[in-house]
Amino acid sequence: METPIIPLVTEEQKQAEETWRKSIPAQVFLNYFFAINYHIQEADNVQGGLRHLPYFRAHQAELAEDDIQAVTKMLHACWSTEYALRATAELGDDDYLRNALHWTFPQAYHTIMAGLQAFLYTTGVRGNNPALIRREVGRLVVRNAYPRPISFYAAGAYGDFSIHRLPLAGYKAGLQIAGKEIDAQAQIGQFLRTTRTIKAKATRLQVQANPNTALRSQKTGKVLDKWTPSHWQQITWRLGYTTLFDLLGRLRISQTSREIERFVEADIDFSLFHDSLLNIVSYLNGIHETYVAKALGLERYEQLVAELPRHLQNSFVEERLRTRVTPQLTDDETPVLRMAA
Repeated sequence: METPIIPLVTEEQKQAEETWRKSIPAQVFLNYFFAINYHIQEADNVQGGLRHLPYFRAHQAELAEDDIQAVTKMLHACWSTEYALRATAELGDDDYLRNALHWTFPQAYHTIMAGLQAFLYTTGVRGNNPALIRREVGRLVVRNAYPRPISFYAAGAYGDFSIHRLPLAGYKAGLQIAGKEIDAQAQIGQFLRTTRTIKAKATRLQVQANPNTALRSQKTGKVLDKWTPSHWQQITWRLGYTTLFDLLGRLRISQTSREIERFVEADIDFSLFHDSLLNIVSYLNGIHETYVAKALGLERYEQLVAELPRHLQNSFVEERLRTRVTPQLTDDETPVLRMAA
């Protein structure tokens, strides 16, 4: 009789390994956004607040009534989209959140962009062109208009990227959820590099597809198909800076995209993903609201909040006004200084 052969790996184990392998891209994406949220929570302290930034202290705007109405419209769009994002969290379990990615990804992106547009409007940037918004917010990040937890950015040519204001970004990123600040910064650094790589390659394709902008061989005059580091450097100016807002742009995934299906079919913690996204959304929207409130004046901003549509009354908007916006615009440090004196 032949000795029965017992397989070292069962079918169940094979299936589990295959599921894990297919889940890696989604897990990495979850890691990135969890890392951003982790980094924000770790670095968000009193010294990291807006009121300590010279740019914030100098921020002011002359807004006519029509301007105020335009800003109000942008904020309403921001808050209504965040309201819908929060409603998803209240409605569902992990299975619901899994399938909700079709709309929670774009919702997270669009609520932040609407709040950003309201802030940019008070700086004099009135257009809604995505390239314009991306360029202007990149400049603001570099000029320290944002608190320390989100002031990081990448610059440089393809193959020679540099990461700024993220000192631990050079460490190797793991496949596990960040448990320490070094893990979080390593994963954010990797996210910045991969995102800037995608942008650089897309820019090269765009440049080379246009006969008027394409780089050509000095010998033959033909469009180059092989690039050296010097060629990449020639288009670096087109990339601008790669910031948190570029990372958030990776959330713009079409409902019909194959990539979104990879997320839906993955075996990851969807509740954790959604919580991380929501925390990032709340943090960024709070920053932009504070800038708008400073431009309008706290009293006028409070009036704006008091006149919100019914579904937004007594909500997260009012809570952020109380806990995030007002403290940055009122001098609550004066009594402490007087006591010390």
